[in-house]
Amino acid sequence: MAKIIRIHPDNPQENLIDEVVKTLNSGGLIIYPSDTVYALGCNIFDIRAMERLAAIKKLKLAKAQFSIICNDLGHLSTFTRPIDTPVFRFLKSKIPGPFTFILEAGKSLPLAYKGNKTVGIRVPDHMIPQMIVEKLGHPIASTSVKDEDEVIEYSTDPELIAEKFDHLVDIVIDSGFGDNVASTIIDLTTGEPEIIRQGKGEL
Repeated sequence: MAKIIRIHPDNPQENLIDEVVKTLNSGGLIIYPSDTVYALGCNIFDIRAMERLAAIKKLKLAKAQFSIICNDLGHLSTFTRPIDTPVFRFLKSKIPGPFTFILEAGKSLPLAYKGNKTVGIRVPDHMIPQMIVEKLGHPIASTSVKDEDEVIEYSTDPELIAEKFDHLVDIVIDSGFGDNVASTIIDLTTGEPEIIRQGKGEL
């Protein structure tokens, strides 16, 4: 049964963030708020947690395309190939924000991402995921709770989210109602920004 933890969106309680990080380190799954929709997340280096995350989405892990949630661009060199200066400047001008950036995958990816040619990098403009990643010491793998192309009530209400995912995740963070518009996906693999999906973020 999922534990609901109420964390203030603008002034997150450190002891509660620590509890979330402890759960992630022990292989747990969380649902957390972002600057767009609520999302599912797990420890990017825990293969069993990654498999649980894929199972919720009814996917084989090898087919899953989970975003990598960072708190800044400091982890790019670990997860992506070297980035040209203009692309780096573009990224810096858009983060934190409601964007997911598709970049060429690096060679030091976690096991669950091995074989991927590209990765999706995201830095949400929200204190809670930023603090989680900072305290965890590395990014988390993530996918939205929103059904594709469908706006549904439960995806914005943390209490309804907790009911739906009650036996699938370990913690649901409640920081109030979320948005129902996902992030804008931008492909940067060619060096020129190409919008793959228009979401909340405007170029």
